[in-house]
Amino acid sequence: MSAKEFSEFHTVPYYEADVTNHVTIAMLLNILILISEHQNKELGVDHTELINNYSSGWIVTSYSIKITEMPTVESKIKVTTRGTSYNKYFAYREFWVHDESGAEMVKVDSIWVLMNEETRKVQTITDNFIEPYESDQVKKVPRLPRPEKLVGDPDAVKQYQVRSNDIDFNGHVNNSHYLEWMVDVLPMDFLISHQPVQTDIRFENEVKYGQIVESKVSQTEVDDKVKTVHLVTCGGNISAIATIVWKKVKD
Repeated sequence: MSAKEFSEFHTVPYYEADVTNHVTIAMLLNILILISEHQNKELGVDHTELINNYSSGWIVTSYSIKITEMPTVESKIKVTTRGTSYNKYFAYREFWVHDESGAEMVKVDSIWVLMNEETRKVQTITDNFIEPYESDQVKKVPRLPRPEKLVGDPDAVKQYQVRSNDIDFNGHVNNSHYLEWMVDVLPMDFLISHQPVQTDIRFENEVKYGQIVESKVSQTEVDDKVKTVHLVTCGGNISAIATIVWKKVKD
């Protein structure tokens, strides 16, 4: 049995891009989540259905993002997803972004868990949640690369207060905002002259409205690329970690 694929076309508006006219990593995640929720709705297991009937919802625990080229403003892209496999507690979902010629621009692997919205605890993935996707049941879902730990003194630190607009329909901070906090710590001239080619991010603990988060980064050169290691904490707890590899944009 092969998992069901779902595709949509998307034209990139200016507000999904940065000053270089490329889609940001955070906005890329928003696009992917939107497409996955459209598939959920088509299969009759969207967020509203799960909340109303089971008080449950899907949350992402980690992403591994491989980028050949980020889409730019006004470009038309095709986004495809499928819930590829699952076991008792984890579900593996893939995403692809292709340009109009069919060339692959981005490949994303993600791990999801099912959370009870009342207890905020992970629950077992049963047939009524996963069957519509025709996913393969496996003993172990693929392991995604684990982001590196930030060791020693960071190169930069910033603090942010969680705003009401940062909270999504699950009642916690939208995952894309963690990436915004991570990238915002980097200097503007670096962001203008570099583009991400690989992003591995893992979400550890939820952050709530009104709390103060601290974003730290360390930066090293690896061959002809730059690696940044990110840490977001709240109240002494790790909220998210990430490793991003960047390439220098050609003049």
